[in-house]
Amino acid sequence: MKMTKERRITLSWAMYDWANSAFATTIMAAVLPIYYSDVAAKTLTKTLATSYWGYTQSIAMLVVAISAPILGAMADYSRAKMKFLKFFVFLGAIFTASLYFIRTGDYLLCSIMYIIADLGFAGGNVFYNALLPEITTKDNIDWVSTLGFALGYFGGGILLLINIMMIQFPKLFFIPSATIAARLSFTSVGIWWLLFSMPIFRNVRDRVSITNKRRNVNYVSIGFERVFNTFREIRKYKELFKFLLAFWIYNDGISTIIVMATIYGRSIGIGRGDLLGALLMTQFIGIPCSLLFGKLAHKIGTRNGIYLALSVYALIAFWGFFMKTAITFWILAGLVGLVQGGSQALSRSLFATLTPLRKDAEFFGFYGISSKLSAIIGPFIFALLGQLTGSTRIGIFALVAFFLIGILVLSRVNIEEGRKIAREES
Repeated sequence: MKMTKERRITLSWAMYDWANSAFATTIMAAVLPIYYSDVAAKTLTKTLATSYWGYTQSIAMLVVAISAPILGAMADYSRAKMKFLKFFVFLGAIFTASLYFIRTGDYLLCSIMYIIADLGFAGGNVFYNALLPEITTKDNIDWVSTLGFALGYFGGGILLLINIMMIQFPKLFFIPSATIAARLSFTSVGIWWLLFSMPIFRNVRDRVSITNKRRNVNYVSIGFERVFNTFREIRKYKELFKFLLAFWIYNDGISTIIVMATIYGRSIGIGRGDLLGALLMTQFIGIPCSLLFGKLAHKIGTRNGIYLALSVYALIAFWGFFMKTAITFWILAGLVGLVQGGSQALSRSLFATLTPLRKDAEFFGFYGISSKLSAIIGPFIFALLGQLTGSTRIGIFALVAFFLIGILVLSRVNIEEGRKIAREES
């Protein structure tokens, strides 16, 4: 049966999650944090290496947070979401592949290269997310959003499995050592990212052709101007603003768990094989559970689905404080797999329904800055508490507050009123 144009566009859009999720799994969550602790920062203590990785994450998110709303406004003005998406894909993929050259003691260079690669990853997501309202309808937006996350789990999980096999059994791949295998895994992510971005490059187009944009425009100036205007204008969208505040708080906890879980486990003595294996399990649990949350949202409501996910996250952070064994890490990783994709997908789709269609890229810039600014504080607190106390356990326990406060603020959002205003302004 021949695929319709609409289905081809939807699948091509969702496949970008398959492409870039390899960065989230191998680089952000699994292999690079361990490599940073064991190789790049080998000259430091485990606690200090964990703290430096936390600071690296905070700096990376600060760079992205400053850039995201400007880029979103630029894309909205120029109708060039795909153009900017391509730029950030190439930026991220090239610097990710170049992590191959990091050796023992190169923790500062590793941090710098990671920050640039993460800018490519997060910058690309600004434009990718902004395309969501353009390629589907309101009735299908939850499903399409969760489809993207499900494919992301699948694609990121497949490459992570290959990379783990390379690292655990390097001789089977004719690789001299596990260290070189880890370095090769970084290059594989860059190649994977570029290769599977081709469907969205080929099949998805901006709603308005970029040939219709004004010429000789300083997009940086326009971007700053639109950002400041949006900050003033967003006061009209009170419910959207309240949701962003809630998202900012609870996403801080989610982001910190994603980027700090592996190096936290390493700092308390859990072996590399258990850490990588548990995170791989998380990926494949996340595939059906992301789709399940999309269906669940139709039955219990999008907000209630987010409540459920955040409650599980609060339990994870609380239990993580007492974690001592590898089996506990496996259990907590399984719980993360149950809710991670669903919480992020439902947050994205809820935000989309509160956003006026004509301001999608501009407001998704705010979504980007909310997610990235929120990801600054959590890792920083985690790192600082670890450095001050000599133990990383206090940092993981502090995350409980992010989830509970996030639930409280989210409960104050009048979603129907927010959606009504968004429809009127579209």
